[in-house]
Amino acid sequence: MTALSRTPAPEPYRDPARHLDGVLSTLERRTLVWLAERMPRWVHSDHLTALALAAMFGAGLSYWWAASNPLGLAAATVLLAVNWFGDSLDGTLARVRRCQRPRYGFYVDHVIDAFGAAFLFGGLGLSGYMSPWIAAALLIAYFMLTIEVYLATHVLGTFRMSYFKMGPTELRILLALGNVAAAFRPVVQPFGEPMLLFDAGGAIGAIGLLLTLLYSAARHTRILYRLEPLVSPRP
Repeated sequence: MTALSRTPAPEPYRDPARHLDGVLSTLERRTLVWLAERMPRWVHSDHLTALALAAMFGAGLSYWWAASNPLGLAAATVLLAVNWFGDSLDGTLARVRRCQRPRYGFYVDHVIDAFGAAFLFGGLGLSGYMSPWIAAALLIAYFMLTIEVYLATHVLGTFRMSYFKMGPTELRILLALGNVAAAFRPVVQPFGEPMLLFDAGGAIGAIGLLLTLLYSAARHTRILYRLEPLVSPRP
């Protein structure tokens, strides 16, 4: 008997409820369903997931290229759009075709998101448009928030994809707009001293992610405490 055959059957899996209420969520859902209904039959969700990862890797390389050529910012903007297409459409395509793989999809999609974030912020840190320590702070804050989100998904059965009307799509758009602004004005003076535009935005972003983490952790801790209040042991 092989080790694989001795592996116990997995317990029944319940796909977590998704919570996405970004500014563009309604329009995005309609657009994704429209695209999924018109995708060629030979394209399946794994193709789109791989495309999303390749696009984020390319975006990181494009930011690195931007250190020597501003066209790297334009390339990164295009690849952010390609990443949105693959990352947002893969799950919608599976649902439209009724061929979901909830465990596989959740795991693979978010492992790839972790690699994608490392590629993206690593490229920004090498771009010359953002200081490496700001890029590192953003990456750490992002990973801390995603860890909290995944833990909450496990214990509460709800996967929260947006906070304060900001989701992945809105963040991609903000970054793309930042690329355009940085191409024309990479240095700003918010406090009277010259500062890289992306450093200012990155610092605000890192603080925002950490504040969101604190809010989410406090909220979920309160919910869980109400579900499982402390009970004094019987004498």
